[in-house]
Amino acid sequence: MRDRASEVAPVRDGVHLCVDMQNIFAPGGLWETPWMEKVLPTIVSIVSRHQARTIFSRFITPQDPEDRPGQWQDYFRRWQQAARQHLAASALELVPALARYVPPGRIVDKPAYSAFSNPNLAGLLMEKSVRTVVITGAETDVCVLSTVLSAVDLGFRVVIVEDALCSSSDVGHDALMTMYRTRFHGQVDLATAEELTEFWQE
Repeated sequence: MRDRASEVAPVRDGVHLCVDMQNIFAPGGLWETPWMEKVLPTIVSIVSRHQARTIFSRFITPQDPEDRPGQWQDYFRRWQQAARQHLAASALELVPALARYVPPGRIVDKPAYSAFSNPNLAGLLMEKSVRTVVITGAETDVCVLSTVLSAVDLGFRVVIVEDALCSSSDVGHDALMTMYRTRFHGQVDLATAEELTEFWQE
């Protein structure tokens, strides 16, 4: 393990934001993300330590493609089977290993990639006086990316747990890890789950 925990400031007033760990992305799901099974135990361990400080986002697809604006309509015409009129409701639920933590964990549903596309999320974090958002979940190079950039724009410090992310693309994941290390110094920190236990102690 890198001796990096000493380089990362302790997490104070933090929230764990777990992005889109839903059945639709799990093995056998419509948008199966191959790494999910591998990272799920790591995410569960983080949630179990910070149950009341965890917020789960869920990507909620439209009932019908025309329910979304602009290019989202084309997207969901291409993925008609993901529209809720064709999709089992259970597909959008959290995977069972995480659903058991709600409550005390909370759920925020979102219509687009970023968890902050639900404006209630920013309000909830500000209400809790949150300064740091610890991010895990799916997918590294889509919804996690969008959520990270939104959090940075809103002024939150972001800690990405690099062994608690999953993607469908090794190339995309690796590219994003490089970008975070080289382009967002002072706003985004990377840490392993083991390192996180050292500098986030409630």
